[in-house]
Amino acid sequence: MVKNLGFTRLSLAVCIASLAAGTHAENTAVEELQEYTVTSTRVEKDSLKVPAAISAVGQDDIQLGRQQLGMDESLVNIPGIFMLNRYNFSQDLRIAIRGFGSRAAFGIRGIKVYADGIPATLADGQSGVDAIDLGSASRMEVIRGPASSIYGSASGGVINVFTEEGTADPFIEGRFTYGEYDYQKYQVKAGGEIDKLNYLVNVSQTKMDGFRTHSHVEHQSINSKFIYRIDDASDFTTIFNAVNSPNADDAGSLNAAAVAANPTQAGGFNGANLTRDAGEELDQQKLGFVYRRQLNKNHAIKLRNYYVFRDFANKLPIASSGIVNIDRTFMGGGAEYIYSDTLMGHNNRLIIGFDIDDQDDDRTRFDNNNGTQGALVFDQNESVMSRGVFIQNELDLTEQLQLTVGARYDVVEFDVSDNFLSNGDDSGKIDFDELSPMAALMFSVSQSLNIYGNISTAFETPTTTEFANPAAGGTAGGFNPALGPQTATNYEIGIKGLLPGQVRYDVALFKIDVEDELTTFQIVGDGRSFFSNAGESTRKGVEAGLSFSPFSGLTTSLAYTYSDFTYDKFTRNATVFDGNQLPGVPKHQFHAEISYYHPSGFYTSWDMLHVGSLFADDANTTRVNAYHVANLRMGHSARYGDWEISPYLGVNNLFGENYNSNIRLNAFGSRFFEPAPDRNMYAGVSMRYMFGK
Repeated sequence: MVKNLGFTRLSLAVCIASLAAGTHAENTAVEELQEYTVTSTRVEKDSLKVPAAISAVGQDDIQLGRQQLGMDESLVNIPGIFMLNRYNFSQDLRIAIRGFGSRAAFGIRGIKVYADGIPATLADGQSGVDAIDLGSASRMEVIRGPASSIYGSASGGVINVFTEEGTADPFIEGRFTYGEYDYQKYQVKAGGEIDKLNYLVNVSQTKMDGFRTHSHVEHQSINSKFIYRIDDASDFTTIFNAVNSPNADDAGSLNAAAVAANPTQAGGFNGANLTRDAGEELDQQKLGFVYRRQLNKNHAIKLRNYYVFRDFANKLPIASSGIVNIDRTFMGGGAEYIYSDTLMGHNNRLIIGFDIDDQDDDRTRFDNNNGTQGALVFDQNESVMSRGVFIQNELDLTEQLQLTVGARYDVVEFDVSDNFLSNGDDSGKIDFDELSPMAALMFSVSQSLNIYGNISTAFETPTTTEFANPAAGGTAGGFNPALGPQTATNYEIGIKGLLPGQVRYDVALFKIDVEDELTTFQIVGDGRSFFSNAGESTRKGVEAGLSFSPFSGLTTSLAYTYSDFTYDKFTRNATVFDGNQLPGVPKHQFHAEISYYHPSGFYTSWDMLHVGSLFADDANTTRVNAYHVANLRMGHSARYGDWEISPYLGVNNLFGENYNSNIRLNAFGSRFFEPAPDRNMYAGVSMRYMFGK
């Protein structure tokens, strides 16, 4: 079982400090819409000059008056992203970009996630955000579309999260938030600079009973970032992050009749999620290092190295092999070399690099005897090694036209050693390798009009969990011999720019051809998900974003996504799904947000999300109704000497919409639905003390 890091005493200290000190009242000054740089392209670059769909959200979008339950609270105003599962911490947030990731049974698939340059995506492609600390995040960047040419196995795109840095004058702050369903969050944060050292440390604790029976969660974390500025040309960053979640219950999913009868009840076959105590607990520590140096005006390097240790225990709502324990070590590193100069009189930038990621899992399974651990039925070591080298070149053909070409070659090796031999030896090895090229053109007519087009490719291997063998009722070890990687080719054109009157816009049109699409299914009588390859699918879509500020203090943002994703060739168990819509993704999604910041320190923000209908299964027999969810938050920031004080209030699901926070695809017994909470409120106060002011 998961070990405790002594977070109980730490959490108590956090609570006392928060109640005594309060937290920071964030800066509510409205920033004018302007150009901003992004680094998710492996180098700093003006977002308007990137020949791809890329967006970012800032610190106020992430932290100011937010409940901070999930990344979706702030990422929802970016088109092309569909997110579910904010309220089931056992299953983790499900994020889909252009449909990639929608099939995930838990966690995030098809999308690379990084935090301060350190991957939150394993060597096998599984990502998790339970260690992402929103209370200290300053920026999140999102690349939409295949990014395998520089990031490897990333069909949907990339999410980069950056921790804020300490301020020139040291500060300490506390934050206390309380809400319905016994929601409590306590946070203490400190930052500053000492000579050449910049530091930021954040400690937090979250507790919530949840809207549904058996959905309690406890989560404690510490996130820290230390930047030592060696000289004007180089710096060394150390990241330390630790998470302990001793309890994250899984309420499970329901069929439509059960939702209508009582949406708060626990799910599973005959309420098995409650009787078998479904849920997870985890304990993780991460240590990362990033070194950057500008060798001279033409040459720069970046090196990274990281170590992650994770103990994970999961109880499933089934008896046979229903308890899973994983003892994981994940480590790796990488390097980038950037050469900027002229080529035949034209500006040119060359990027060369490599990534090495090693994952080692000791996985055991036991029978679940109504929540207690039974006999050992599965024991194997799963090793995944990922190696990738990439090259990308950006050449200014003219002052307005830039050509970008690149490619990456990846090798991913899976090695399973079966230590449970009473049912035979299922040990084995399997390797995948793939070349992922890309090419793009960017034509910048002016700051107000930038036109681009790109062709990019991606591949995605199954994860160790997705490789689970459905043979023998799902009790067999080793690999699923019928499962292979999926590949995708993305064709995209887009325009973006800044217009007079404080208007920012971007529009992207894309078509993605996917072969061997990885799809999920469940064995009859078993709640576990297994995977198979569909033949071919086509994804067509439009993503449009618009932000404008008609007058000082008022900002409006709109985001619309159209998704037409269909199976071209797909047969499972003699059932033909050709022409069906891919489940788990709505055809239409629209988000609008209006925010107002008054010079006095008062602020308010209202947003509305419309999610169109979607299918819950490959057969397209169950359609999930469309829904509209509105939210409201407001607060006030004021300074009293060396103190900044900011009370805030938020209302989720303002109009009490009945909808589902998660849809479990192709679920046995038509148990697709996880109902979302009714209208609920939260409130808090933050206080910051600034030294030396």
